Amino acid sequence: MASSKDRQRKLARDKFDRQMARRAVKQRRRRQIQAGVGAAVALIVIIGGVAWLGGAFDGDETNTDAANSDICAWTPQSTESNKSLKDVGEPPTTGIPTSGTRAMTLTTDQGDPIVVTLDLADAPCNSADLGYLASKQFYDNTTCHEITADGAIRCGDPTATGQGGPTYSIYNENVPLAPSSSASPAPTAAAPLYPKGTVAMIGDPPGTNGSQFLIFFKDFTTADPEYSIVGQVTGGLDTVTKISKIPTVANAAGDKVTPKTKIAVKSVTVGEFTPEGGASPAAAPSASSQS
Repeated sequence: MASSKDRQRKLARDKFDRQMARRAVKQRRRRQIQAGVGAAVALIVIIGGVAWLGGAFDGDETNTDAANSDICAWTPQSTESNKSLKDVGEPPTTGIPTSGTRAMTLTTDQGDPIVVTLDLADAPCNSADLGYLASKQFYDNTTCHEITADGAIRCGDPTATGQGGPTYSIYNENVPLAPSSSASPAPTAAAPLYPKGTVAMIGDPPGTNGSQFLIFFKDFTTADPEYSIVGQVTGGLDTVTKISKIPTVANAAGDKVTPKTKIAVKSVTVGEFTPEGGASPAAAPSASSQS
């Protein structure tokens, strides 16, 4: 028969074993919980990393950067070297549409208004230039001072000398490529570089575009194209044709390009931005709102 001391030792051992068993269960449960939490955190990190690599978190930042990024660069021009320049500030460099169209309306004393669809995709900066100047009434009460030998009406110079413009310039955009120099005959006639109705910027020297533009009233092709195509006449082509028939006289340089009858430009306006597809956006920058 076991002594009382043996029974006490056995009871104490059983109690200790039960405590160790409960402790082991708790430790296993704690490790399971920790493992589950760790796996969840790792899964979240992996998913977040994949989403970050895929650009899920930079959509707003990208849009903000795109909206705030510089699209155009305006080169200052000195009024000291050219007294014919007019200071109306500079257009903004950000927030400039690079797709879609805007309508420019040229109202003259020669008939129906001439409507030009500006190409914001191929000539965003030159289009922005025209829109900005129109918003400043830069073209109001000016003239189209030349009917050129190339078959275009030249407008946009407040001084009517060919030297006028704003106190900044913008580089060329959308200049067509020169015709191929290949000697092999083409099966069909090549398309003109500047078709009838084309509106293009003209700078002196080329690539320093300001306010002056050409409206072509007949097809024109040259071996050395230098005019930035900014749009096409989509309304009032009859007015362009009427103006093209005005007789010309020699200018100060002896070139027979000055219209015998004054071609008065009453106003030039540039309308709302229209995105590709034709639907008007909720908030489109108008010519009158630019500064």
